[in-house]
This record gives sequence, structure tokens and C-alpha cells, in this order.
Amino acid sequence: MDSQELNQRGNWGSKIAFIFAASGSAIGLGNIWRFPMMVGLKGGAIFVLTYILSVIFIGFTVMLAELTIGRHAKKNPVGAFNFIKPGSPWKLVGYMGVITGVFILSYYAVVAGWAAGYLYKTTIGTFRRLSTFSGEEAWEVSDIIFKNFSANPLEVLICLFIVIALTTFVISKGVKGGIERWSKILMPALFFLIIILAVRALTLPGAETGLSFYLKPKLSEFNADVIFFAVGQAFFSLSLGMGTMMTYGSYISKKDNLVSSAGWVCFSDVLVALLAGIIIFPTLFTTPGISPDKFQAETGLMFQVLPIVISKMPGGNIFGILFFILLLIAALTSTISLLEVPTAYLIDERNWKRSKAAFVIGLSSFLLAIPSALSHEAVKIFTKLKIMANMDLIFGNIMLAIGALFISIFLSYSWKTKNALKEIESGNKHFSLKPFWLINIKFLAPIVIFIILIFIIIKTITG
Repeated sequence: MDSQELNQRGNWGSKIAFIFAASGSAIGLGNIWRFPMMVGLKGGAIFVLTYILSVIFIGFTVMLAELTIGRHAKKNPVGAFNFIKPGSPWKLVGYMGVITGVFILSYYAVVAGWAAGYLYKTTIGTFRRLSTFSGEEAWEVSDIIFKNFSANPLEVLICLFIVIALTTFVISKGVKGGIERWSKILMPALFFLIIILAVRALTLPGAETGLSFYLKPKLSEFNADVIFFAVGQAFFSLSLGMGTMMTYGSYISKKDNLVSSAGWVCFSDVLVALLAGIIIFPTLFTTPGISPDKFQAETGLMFQVLPIVISKMPGGNIFGILFFILLLIAALTSTISLLEVPTAYLIDERNWKRSKAAFVIGLSSFLLAIPSALSHEAVKIFTKLKIMANMDLIFGNIMLAIGALFISIFLSYSWKTKNALKEIESGNKHFSLKPFWLINIKFLAPIVIFIILIFIIIKTITG
């Protein structure tokens, strides 16, 4: 790799820089928008417990595998598979990851745009009038506000454009000048805001009811759905199965400890998800007439329930502004990582300049996102086809699971675990979790993921 190519790709300035950036990729709307939504829809605390176990046994395992492959090859997903097994069909898994990331970005950026729009609406006091309505009436009015916003083509496309433009700008500045610099600013800000909001939520009268729903598991709520969505949430939240961590791993120094790096990213991701729930559920249960059965599969509670809550609590407008700033920051740290994967592919495999690659992928992502952005009554055909919901099912669940399955099989049975261990141990001579990781990557992860994919197919066919 010549100096010009290395300059285009970049490297992390330090291990902490990688942890900030990779945590930024993992910590996003998946934690603050999607996780509380899934907790509300899938049984409360039992989902939380299953999710944590999924991260420990499956998420950490696949993340370490992706980082290992990426650092060994020093390339994007397509280049990494081709480097380790040149001329083999395995590079198709890399292409699948790149394409999956672009499609996830296309609808993920829409939700990020909603966060930007709601930050503006909260700032100008749009939701203050909700305080004059009772619980059910407030829900109806808030629902109308969201539907009017999401069905307005001009508003949603402007918000979408802002998110894509900011993301493209950061990516165009490179690894150190863009991703690393902004991650060092955004991630501490995110943690600072989420801790403030969690403390605020815990001081609300009646917060105990929400905490009970959130933290006391009921075994009667446990079923196959919980397992499927908990593992899917782990993949989505940790940015696994699409080559993001493989790409980020390609910028890691050979001296850095991959095991502790993966551990810190997983820990940060779970911590933020848990804190997000602590913000949401105590706050939610203090508002009369609002309960988890109000959650909807695409919008969750962020854009319909939260405005009601902030309108009724003391200092609620400030709380709301801080929350939507938090949501937007979390969204941007993830859109940055989603855009970096195809950008790295064009730099590595097509020898494009970073600025050109970032602009082309950014523009393509914006155009690809339009159907999802307009699928909430703005354009009838997109609404009827449920574009955004189906994109999340196909790419946010199925494709991520398939990608993670192939990655675990590739490392275990094609590249071989002995070669992967050499790469891991180059920065960690005492890999104490070796037996745990080997069992998981060779047997547990592939079996669990395969069963989940069968479950998805059966569920989809039977409706």
C-alpha cells in the first residue's frame, strides 16, 4: 500500500479514537429510537435481558470477528474477503455488506431527519399546546402533528438533505480530520446529555412504575419473537453484519488490543441503550393515558409520545430540546459510519479520491432515501408498499443476520480460527476469553443466527 493510498484511507490516531468512533457507529438511533420501541413492543424487561445476553454471546463474538478480518486485510469488506481468499466467491459477502449499509442509511437518515425536524419544532414551542389536553386527547393531537409533518414532502426532504449533507461533509474530511475529530466531540456530548436526562427522568414522581416495567422481567412474556428481535436489535445497534466494523477495524493499529476494543464498544452500546430506556420509561409512565401499547413499529414513541411528555413536565421544553439534540447526535455518529463503508470501497477498489467518493455515495443515498421519506402518506404508492417498514425488515434484520452468519462461517471454516487468533494475539498476548470466543464463533453464533433466519422465513410466509 503506497503512501498516497494510505493517506486516502487513513488510520485512527489512537485506540481511544477508534473506541469513540466505533462506539459512535454502534450508538445511534438503534439505541435511543429503536431499542425503547422494541422494549415496549416485546415484553419490557424480558426483552432487555435477552438483548443483553445477545450482545454478550453473539454481538461481541461477531464484532471481534469483523474487527479481526478488517485489521488483518486493511481494507473495506469487499477488499478484505478478496485479500484473505483471493478469487473466491467470498467477496460477494463483502458486496452484500456494502449494499446493505447503503440501504440501511437510506431509511435511517429519514428518522435522523425527523429528529432534526422535531428539534426545530421543540425549539419554537410547537408542542406546548399539548399540555392543555388530557392523555387520550393529547395523543390524538400529537399523532396528527407527526402525521402532518411526516406527510409533508418538503419538510421531510429538507430534513433528510440536512442529515445527508452533514454526514457527507464529515466523511469527505477523512478518518482523522473527519470521523475521528467529530467523534471526539459528539460522543462525550452524547454521554453528557444522556446522563443528565436519565437523572432527570428518575426524579419524576411515579418513575418507579416505569422502572418496574423496564427492569423486572416477566417470564410469561418470553417467546420466539423476543429472541429474534433481541438478536436483531444487537446486530442493528452494534452495526454488525454489513462490514462497518470490518471497515473501522481496517484503520486500527497492529499494536492495539482488539479484544478490549470490541469489549468497550459493546459495553458503551449497551450502556447507552439502558440509559435511553431509563429516560423513556419512567418519563412515559408519569403521563396519564400513555402506555407501551401506543408504540408503533416504525415511529416508536419518540415522535408521538415524547412531545406529550415534555409538554406536561416542569421544564419540559428544555428537556425536549436536549433530548432531540441527543437523538440527532446519536443519529449522525451512525450515519457517518454507514456512509464510510461504501466510501472506503470506492477508495480501496476503484482508487477514487475520498471527496469524490463521499459526494457520490452521499447523493446516491439521498436519492435512494426519497421513497422511505415519502412513505408516510406523502406518496400513496410508497405508503401502500410500506417502503420504510419493509426496508427495516429486509436490510435492518434479515440482511444483517445473513451477513453475520457468513462472517462467522468465513472466519471459522474458510480463513480458520488459528489465523484469526494470530491477528488477535498480535495486540493481546493473553487472550483469556479465547475458549469462550472460539465456541461462540464456531458453533453458537452460526447456529443461533441460522435458526433465527429460519424463523424469519416461516414468520414471513405465514404472515
